[in-house]
Amino acid sequence: MDLLWTEIHGLEPLLGCVARLHPLIYRMGTRAEGVEPLSAHEARQFLRHSSRILTLNISERTHLQLISVIPANVYVFPRLRSLSLPTPFLNLFLPLTLHQRLLNIDKGQRIFVTPCSALEHLDIHPDGYYDIASRLSLLSDRIRRCTRLVTLSCPMLNWETWKHLSCLPTLLELEIDQAYDDTPSLSKRDIVNLSFLNITSLSFRVADGAEIITVIQHSQFPSLKKFKFAAHFLYSEEAEQLFHALSCCKACQTLEEIKICSPDEDNLVPDSEPVTPVPHLLCFTQLRTLQLWFYNPCIYLDNDILSQAMSSWPHIRTLDINYLDDHHSPSGVSLHGLFAALSLCPQLHTLRIPINLATINVDPHAEPIQHTSLRSLELLDISQSQIADAEALARIISAWLPCVDKVESIGSTWDEVNKHLKSSTVATALYIAGAS
Repeated sequence: MDLLWTEIHGLEPLLGCVARLHPLIYRMGTRAEGVEPLSAHEARQFLRHSSRILTLNISERTHLQLISVIPANVYVFPRLRSLSLPTPFLNLFLPLTLHQRLLNIDKGQRIFVTPCSALEHLDIHPDGYYDIASRLSLLSDRIRRCTRLVTLSCPMLNWETWKHLSCLPTLLELEIDQAYDDTPSLSKRDIVNLSFLNITSLSFRVADGAEIITVIQHSQFPSLKKFKFAAHFLYSEEAEQLFHALSCCKACQTLEEIKICSPDEDNLVPDSEPVTPVPHLLCFTQLRTLQLWFYNPCIYLDNDILSQAMSSWPHIRTLDINYLDDHHSPSGVSLHGLFAALSLCPQLHTLRIPINLATINVDPHAEPIQHTSLRSLELLDISQSQIADAEALARIISAWLPCVDKVESIGSTWDEVNKHLKSSTVATALYIAGAS
C-alpha cells in the first residue's frame, strides 16, 4: 500500500476510496453540487491513505468542500516530500504555526497543514494572472519555511528568500518561471552578494530579464553545471550584461551546458547593436553544449571568434547559434573559417551556425582534415546568394565532413547540394562494402 500511494495526481484517487463517492469520481458528467462532505468514518479512510503519500501533484481545486470534516490542526500529508501546485493554491499548504492565524482570516477556506520543513521538492507553477505583490510575499514566506529543499521551481522571489536559498546546503536545482508581463521588482536597498555553493542546475523563464540579471550579477554558483535562460525579449545592453554576469559567477571550471534564448519578434528594435556573447563564455573550459537562440538583437560571430571558441572548449559536442532573423545577421564566418575551427574540436557532434557563402574560399583539391564526429550540420546562409556550383560544394563538405550526408537549412538553398551529398554517401558506402 505504501508503494501504491507514493505518488498521486489530484485528490480524486483518495476520494475514490469512499464507495459513496464512486459516481462523482468515476462517472463523466456527474456534478458535485449537493454531495455531502465526508463523514468522520470516511475521513479516517481518506487520512489512512493520504498519510502514505510522498509526492502530490495538484492542478485544480476539485471537491475541496468534501473534506471539510477533517480537523484543522491535522497533518493531512505528514510524509509529503514532493509537492507541485499552481500559485493560486498557495494558501492550501502552510505550516501549523500559521494555520490558526490564516484560518481566522478566511474561515471558509479549506487549508491543508503541511510540514513544510520536510519538503524536498517543491514546484509552484504560474497559473493565470494574480496580484503580484501579495503573491510574491506569500510565496516567499512559504519557501523560507522549507529548510530541506533539493529542487525548487517557482515564480520570482524577493531578496530575503534569495538569501534563505543561498544558505540551504541541500539545494541542487533552482528554476524561476515568471510567465507574466508584470514581473515583480526587487528592492535595490536589499541587494547583497550571495553564494549558492551546491546548486548544479539554474533555469530562468521570464518576460523581462532585468531582475534576474541583477540576481546573477550579485551571486556566485561555484558548482553550476547547467544554465538556462529564456526571456521574451532582451535589449542588446541587457544581453551583454547577462553574458558578463554569467562569466563572473565562479562557474568557469564546472559549467557544461548553456542555453539562452530570446525569441520574441514583436519587440524588434531597429538597428539594434549585435551582441558578442562568445568572448564572455570562453572561460567555461568544460562546456559541452552551447545553444543561443535570438531573434533580436542578433549575435556577432566571425572566423576569429569561432576559432577562439573551438580552441577554448575542447569538450564541446553541441554548438547551436541560431539567428531567428538570419536576414540581418552580421556573421562573418566563411566556409574556410568553419573547417579551420572544426579541426580544433574533435568531439563536436551537432553544429548550427550562420555562414556567409558569397565566396567559396576552400580549394576543392586541397588535402582535407577530416572531422569524423560531426553528424548533424545546419548552416544558415546569410548572404542569400545562389550557390554557383552545388556539386563542387558537396564534394568539399563530403571530403572534410565524411559523416554528414545532409546539410539542414531553411528554404531550398541547399537542396541541390544535398542531392550530390547523398550520391557521394551512397557511393562511399558501396565502395566500403565492396572492399570488405
